[in-house]
Amino acid sequence: MQTASKKIINAWAMYDWANSSYNLVITSTIFPAYWETITGDGNELTPDNVNFLGRAFDNAALYNYALAIAFFIVAISSPLLSSIADTRGNKKNFMAFFLTMGSFACAGLFFFTKQNLSLGIILMILACLGFWSSLVFYNSYLPDIAAPEDRDRVSAKGFSYGYVGSVLLQVICLVFVFFPSITGDTNYLNIRISFLLTGLWWFGFAQIPLRRLPKPLNQNKPKQALAAGYLELRKVWKQLTHIPKLKRFLTAFFFYNMAVQTVMLAAALYGKKELQIPTTNLIIAIILIQLVAIPGALLISRLSDKIGNIKALMICVIVWIGICIYGYLLPAKDVYQFYALATMVGFVMGGIQSLSRSTYSKLMPVTKDTTSFFSFYDVTEKIAIVIGMFSFGYITELTGSQRNAVLSLITEFGIGFLLLVYTLRAKSLSANEALRN
Repeated sequence: MQTASKKIINAWAMYDWANSSYNLVITSTIFPAYWETITGDGNELTPDNVNFLGRAFDNAALYNYALAIAFFIVAISSPLLSSIADTRGNKKNFMAFFLTMGSFACAGLFFFTKQNLSLGIILMILACLGFWSSLVFYNSYLPDIAAPEDRDRVSAKGFSYGYVGSVLLQVICLVFVFFPSITGDTNYLNIRISFLLTGLWWFGFAQIPLRRLPKPLNQNKPKQALAAGYLELRKVWKQLTHIPKLKRFLTAFFFYNMAVQTVMLAAALYGKKELQIPTTNLIIAIILIQLVAIPGALLISRLSDKIGNIKALMICVIVWIGICIYGYLLPAKDVYQFYALATMVGFVMGGIQSLSRSTYSKLMPVTKDTTSFFSFYDVTEKIAIVIGMFSFGYITELTGSQRNAVLSLITEFGIGFLLLVYTLRAKSLSANEALRN
């Protein structure tokens, strides 16, 4: 196949530009800091507990549990949705539905205050659900619009667009955060307006890919939508048994991505609550992560061209293990060491995500069922996140410290690294067999 036109590639990448605002403002910076502020008691010496559904929760653990629930819903629903999209050739419609739901939920967080905790949790779950569900369909466009030899470059382009777009919106939001006199600092209005802007940004720029991406062909499959998606996963699993390197890669991806996503989702609260980093410095660190991630994704993509995808991923995982050890030992209130940690995270964050996605697309067999294969990829990712977030929250509640939960991340990265070595061996064996034949 041939790679699509530059206009279509840019339109595809623009969805990263649109939705990465959620990842930065809601997941990584302003919303976690806002959550800690309105659910905490302001006293560093006492536990920050909140009552929800008749039970007292550590506020950081409740945040992690809420996100885990959202990812669990995505994991069990995406096979069904992917099957419907593959059957009817309308994955663009499903992408539109979920991005609309997610962006509207982000905008709705404007109304989340200390008096309506339940509303905030529900909207947080819906926004997360909309973001990740839309990515199932967005990611499945990659093999449709890019030839195998171009997928690393196109995938990295999407992530790069995302970092630039999200940082631009973040700067706009920071104007309101740091200059509350613009809106009047009534009930955190200057902060809550950031959530409204995020929803509008996401929805507005997403109209570009919705208009320009091609409509997939209707494949005229039996329309047993209720069961077909799960049957497709079963079919993909059976195919994996005959593709050892892809099966091994997915197993490695399950473990190291469990840790990567947990770091990305829990880092802001870890910095705010455990390391006691002031909100202003926390936001600066997250912006630093986004800026470093742009060259990081591109450099790791070039590294993969020279040494291969699996070896490049192994280097990324080793760096992540070092990051976790550094984060565990980092003393509280040390802003400059926190900036150094953020720089390390930023360099490998985008690269490992982009390279994982493109590696999977290149190891996939030639098939028209791209959505089903990427649904399997996304289900693997989401189940890993559910386990990672619940584990992180549970260990935090059990031990009273998020530092202890970081130790579980080191274990997950270590298992992922060993499985990547196993994957590399499978690729070597396949190459030797091809030479003998």
